[in-house]
Amino acid sequence: MGEGNGEQAAAAVTLHLVPEEVWLARRGESRYLPEGFSGEGFIHCTHGGDAVIEVGNRYYRDDPRPYLVLEVDLEHVAAPVIYEDDERRFPHIHGPLERHAVRRVRRLERAADGTFVAIGELAPEHLG
Repeated sequence: MGEGNGEQAAAAVTLHLVPEEVWLARRGESRYLPEGFSGEGFIHCTHGGDAVIEVGNRYYRDDPRPYLVLEVDLEHVAAPVIYEDDERRFPHIHGPLERHAVRRVRRLERAADGTFVAIGELAPEHLG
């Protein structure tokens, strides 16, 4: 597991938001890098469903694309994982995310105004 991880992090569910079209475009690759990785140098993640919905509404509410939520097993991530927040709620993966570290893929449900409201059903067709 990457640098900066502890028991609290291992017990938490780690989630990453991704536009469905971006995830699908990288389907044949063994490792995933999100949009904006070249500028930021890491993959944003969060612990817990409430936090991922909060982040989605803060940063992506006006983006009309359908979004997916990846459930990531940090134990299977080769790149360093670093927390830059004192509460250790927002792990940053400083390198690519291996597809085998993605345990589940779910749809993110939205209201008519674009607000993210819930983590929806599994999207097993997007796993692997």
